Amino acid sequence: MQFSNFHTHTQFCDGANSIEENVLAAKKCGLYALGFSSHAIRPFSDDWHVKIEQFDEYCTQVRKIAQQNENLLIRLGFEADFIPGITAPTFENYAKFNTDFLIGSVHFVYNGRGIFEADDSQEAVAKGINEFYDGNAKNAVERYFEQEREMLKKGGFSIIGHADLIRKPNENERFFRENESWYKEQLRLTADEIKRAGVVAEINTGGIARKKLKTPYPSREFLSMLFERGVPITITSDAHSANKIDFAFEDARKLAKDVGYTQHVVDFPRPGETIFAPL
Repeated sequence: MQFSNFHTHTQFCDGANSIEENVLAAKKCGLYALGFSSHAIRPFSDDWHVKIEQFDEYCTQVRKIAQQNENLLIRLGFEADFIPGITAPTFENYAKFNTDFLIGSVHFVYNGRGIFEADDSQEAVAKGINEFYDGNAKNAVERYFEQEREMLKKGGFSIIGHADLIRKPNENERFFRENESWYKEQLRLTADEIKRAGVVAEINTGGIARKKLKTPYPSREFLSMLFERGVPITITSDAHSANKIDFAFEDARKLAKDVGYTQHVVDFPRPGETIFAPL
């Protein structure tokens, strides 16, 4: 069994460890490949994204350490946010950096009136729903998935990041119930768009690592929809510290196999190319 992790954050964004420390952890775990995916909202930056003035240094350091490590494949990427009309995770937008892969993610839910973060605290999410959706959580959640589908229609990235991230602040079903028909319809529509876009879906254990969820993103039901549509998967930890580089990978593997998957993507050598291994 071979694992890789293509969702890794470092001190260049909101990660706790250096590039070198993550590489050492990946070697210790026996990973096949390690992909660095610093948060990016190019051409902008903020507290938890790579600073504009550090983009070149980040890329140089990843490329340098990749050349120094023959026994571990190291790939350069970004977790690039999608905010309509502001920034998009496309290879064209990041062409200057010659990345191997891109993760396309929606963290910021935007409807023209304002923005809230989909994975913020319950209190912050509730505030955003009250201010920008007149307290209607259903409309806010639907907007999250609509924005993902907008991102997928634009295309130009490798992996869709934590496709149901909106579950993270929904402890005790404060905002919605996953068994509601309208919510399941949003999953179906988004699964269709993921298939059409031809991207890889990650099974992401980061919500478990941060003790916000008991299961990975996407949920079992969402993952089953992706399997039915033939969407390929890759297992990631969304690591923000080196000691979580392969967090709960066996749980993710078991979930994938239970749903029906027999293989997963373990390498993105270059844009548009994937390497599979058995689960």
